[in-house]
Amino acid sequence: MAAIDINQEVFTKEVEQGTGMVLVDFWAPWCIHCRRIAPALDQVAQKYEGRVPVLKVNIDEEPELARKYEIKRIPTLTVFRAGEALGSIQEPDSKAKIEALIEEYL
Repeated sequence: MAAIDINQEVFTKEVEQGTGMVLVDFWAPWCIHCRRIAPALDQVAQKYEGRVPVLKVNIDEEPELARKYEIKRIPTLTVFRAGEALGSIQEPDSKAKIEALIEEYL
């Protein structure tokens, strides 16, 4: 399963009110780094399917989420558990870095 694009409503339900761990990719369609890392992100979503959902928030469509979580650079990948941001990385350049972020909080 690939990473799933979500809106504010789904973010509130799955991330802020959820109880499990999720990885959120804050991105934009015009961002070259975002497009470059997208295939690796989809591979990570497949690897962790059933354990860690991988969700994508388009900051152009959901600017209030970008402001709330102080997203200054994209892509920013943030691990959440039970609504709390645990850690993040900006502009990851490899699948291994994304997996290391997830493994740190599993």
